[in-house]
Amino acid sequence: MDPSDASGLPVSPLEQALHAARALVLADLVAGEVADADVVSLVEESVVQRRWWVEQWPDGAEFVAGLVAQDVQDALLERYGRWPLCPVCGAGDPHALEIEPELGPDPHWVCHKAGVKVASVGALGSAAGGAPSS
Repeated sequence: MDPSDASGLPVSPLEQALHAARALVLADLVAGEVADADVVSLVEESVVQRRWWVEQWPDGAEFVAGLVAQDVQDALLERYGRWPLCPVCGAGDPHALEIEPELGPDPHWVCHKAGVKVASVGALGSAAGGAPSS
């Protein structure tokens, strides 16, 4: 059965990808306790911009979650500071995780300092749960 929206109409693969990207990035924001209304607005702005991008390149739908995460990360850096902070490195200067691949399927957060994959996009809550707080 095809997914449908609240009206019962089928949801296109493009909209499914955008909804999934929104949900994954929001889950990471909630995990980091930074999902204030203005931050959620940044997610919505990115989804609107990425909708156009995916309409132009439908094969890029599987890349949308990583792109939305990067968009939100960039917007947060400009307005508030680094996000998400690395939960792996307990010593040294706090630093942000990065998205890999920058343009590809199965995006995940990595710590380049430690050289490790920390979590898939949308799964920061499980990665940060066992990390020491700073």
